[in-house]
Amino acid sequence: MITVHHLNNSRSQRVLWLLEELGLEYSIEKYQRDAESNLAPAALLKLHPLGKSPVLSDGEQTIIESAAIIDYLVRRHGNGLLAPAVGTDAHEQYLQWMHYSEGSAMLPLMLKMYTGRLPDGGEALQARITSELDNHFSYLNAALDDADWFVNNTFSAADIQLSFVIQLGPLLHSLDAYANLAGFLERIHARPAYQKALAKGGTYAFGGENAP
Repeated sequence: MITVHHLNNSRSQRVLWLLEELGLEYSIEKYQRDAESNLAPAALLKLHPLGKSPVLSDGEQTIIESAAIIDYLVRRHGNGLLAPAVGTDAHEQYLQWMHYSEGSAMLPLMLKMYTGRLPDGGEALQARITSELDNHFSYLNAALDDADWFVNNTFSAADIQLSFVIQLGPLLHSLDAYANLAGFLERIHARPAYQKALAKGGTYAFGGENAP
């Protein structure tokens, strides 16, 4: 049985969404962030030394990292769904977007989040961080010119992987200038599998009908 070790308001919500899109059976072990520190509970350390979420268990396999989990599920259980065929140009684009999400796009968002907790708000770094955020959101927005989805205008697991970046964006940086990204959020939030994952995962601060 596939088990998702799911932390509220985290990247693990997109793993639940993927599982719903694939129509797979799975169970959820839920964990709550500390109300004061917002950190994951120590119970996650029993699963992996980093104590982070998501963690996926599938038989003897224990997998961390969102992109690795998504890739694993699509390859092992996807039956050809949600990823272009290996060896095609579309598959190379797909891999690029899968790695770009956490490898490049998340860094300025995390910097914005953490510097905002400093006494001076990380004032000396804010101009550079803002410039990088504009750079990445412009890049993402341009990729959706005349397209609904990131790879060959076909919904794929890359859209699921990219979703967290685009959902987190409005909390830290205005997306008013990026109409394509606003449309992307509307489309993903309307997907039945996304709504099913929200119902199972619980309140999610980054988008959807039951988000606070």
